[in-house]
Amino acid sequence: MADTPTQPLLAANLAEGMKVKSRDGKAIGAVHAFMIHKRSGRAMYAVLSLGGFLGIGKAYYAVPVALLAYDFAADQYVASVEPKVLEGGPSWTSTAPEFDQDYADRVASYYSADKQDLEIG
Repeated sequence: MADTPTQPLLAANLAEGMKVKSRDGKAIGAVHAFMIHKRSGRAMYAVLSLGGFLGIGKAYYAVPVALLAYDFAADQYVASVEPKVLEGGPSWTSTAPEFDQDYADRVASYYSADKQDLEIG
């Protein structure tokens, strides 16, 4: 029996999305899920939900967790990238892409973030 590669990341969906705002305090969207590395247990990416009304027209964007800072006082995240940059990033509307090394590299390249080796975590 040959070894079949498994997905190194696990999506941990939030029951209720945590709000995300821009550096100037404007609402951007919400954290829909965190992509957790199975071996290390480390959150590597946040999946943000942006736009839409009553769940229609919503799009999802994976961003490196390092681009978000948690605001304890407001109990929400602050994105270090502009909303227009987020809206132009890799995204999907219904079926999430396979979050493999190629996709992780694409996300990192788009946001000029450090590339993460999914084998190591």
